[in-house]
Amino acid sequence: MLPRRSLVFIFLMVIVGLNLRPALSSLAPLLSRLQENAGLSAFGAGALTTLPVLCLGLAAPLAPWLAHRLGSERALSLALLLLAGGLLLRGVPSPLFLFLGTALAGGAIGIGGTLLPALVKRELPVGADLVTGLYTMALCFGGALGAGLSIPLTEALGGWRAGLMSWALLALLALGLWQGLMPRQSTTQLAQINQKMLGPLLKKPLTWQVMFFMGMQSSMAYIVFGWLPTLLIYRGYGEAEAGWTMAISIMCQLASALGAPWLARLGRDQRPALMVVMGCTALGLWLLLMAPIEWRWPGAALLGLGQGGSFSLALTLLVLRTANSRLAGQLSGLVQGGGYTLASLGPLGVGLMLQQGASLAHIVWLLMILIGASSAFALLAGRNHRLDDATGELMTHRD
Repeated sequence: MLPRRSLVFIFLMVIVGLNLRPALSSLAPLLSRLQENAGLSAFGAGALTTLPVLCLGLAAPLAPWLAHRLGSERALSLALLLLAGGLLLRGVPSPLFLFLGTALAGGAIGIGGTLLPALVKRELPVGADLVTGLYTMALCFGGALGAGLSIPLTEALGGWRAGLMSWALLALLALGLWQGLMPRQSTTQLAQINQKMLGPLLKKPLTWQVMFFMGMQSSMAYIVFGWLPTLLIYRGYGEAEAGWTMAISIMCQLASALGAPWLARLGRDQRPALMVVMGCTALGLWLLLMAPIEWRWPGAALLGLGQGGSFSLALTLLVLRTANSRLAGQLSGLVQGGGYTLASLGPLGVGLMLQQGASLAHIVWLLMILIGASSAFALLAGRNHRLDDATGELMTHRD
C-alpha cells in the first residue's frame, strides 16, 4: 500500500495532467470556423497551431530555473496560473489576444510538463516509469476532452470565444487543489541548477537521441492535434463528426499510455515496444486519411494506441535514462525544450503545404517520413543506457 503522501501526489498529478492538452486540442475542431469568423488564412491557422508548441519548447528549459528560484511546487502553481490566464485571453475579441493567449498557454504547458516528470522521479523513484504512464493517460484524457467537447461547448455557450475561455475553469480547479494539497519538500529543492552539468548533457549522444525522438513523435502528435479534423473535413466529414473522430482516437490513447510502460518492461530494453507503437501510428494514419471511410474507426483506434504509447514511452525515457531526480529535471528541460521547438515545425509545415494546394496524399507522405525518422531515433534512445553523475562527472552507463 502506498503512503498517503504518494497517493495524494498521484491524484494531483492526474488533475494537473488533465490541463496540459485541452488548450491545444480544443482549437483543432474550430479551425475552419476561425478561418471564417476570425479571418485566418490557412497559413494563419497553421501559425496558430504551431505557436503553442513553439512556446512550449521555448519555455520548457525555464522550468529547472523556476524550480530553483521558487521551489518545484510553487513553480507548478505559477504554470497553472499562467495557463488559466492564457485560456481567458483567447476569448478577448481580437485576433491579437487569440494568438497571445495561445502563446501564453503553450508556455505554461511547457513549464508544467517539464516539472512533472522530475517530480515523479522524486516522489515515486521506484516504479516511476509506470506512474509516468498514468500521468500520460491523464494528458491523453485531457486532450480527448478538449477535442470532443470543443464544438458542444461552443454551441452551448453561444460562440467559440466563450467555448475556448471555459477551459480556464479546469485550470483554476487544478490550481486550487494543488495549492491546498501539494506535497512539500522539506529538504533540498528539486532540480537545483548545476550549470556545469548542462554542457556535458549536451555532449552526450543519448541526450540528443531522446530529444530527437521526443521532437519527431511530438511533431506527429501536434499535427494530429492541429490538423486532423480539418483533413477529415476535406474527406467529407461534418465538423462535429471530425472532432469526435479525433476525440475517440485520443481516448484510445488512454489504454496505450498506461500499458506501454508495462509492455516496455517485457523486453531487455524499450526498442520492441517503441517499434510496435510507431507501427500502429503509421497504419492508423493511413487508414484514416487514405483508406475508404469505412475504415475510420479501426484507423482512429490504431492511431490513438500508437500515439498514446509513443508519447508515454518518450516521457518514460526521461526517468529511465537518468539516475536521479535532478538529472531527470535537467534532461526533461533540455529534451522537451529542444524536442517541442522542433515539433512546432510540423503543424506549420502542414499549413504551408495546404496553402500551396497540397493533396491529402502529400500530407500522408510527410507523416510517413516523420514516422520513419522517429523510428530511427527510437532504436537508439530505446537502448538500456543511463546518465549518471554520482562520481561528479557525467557518465553514460549500460544497464
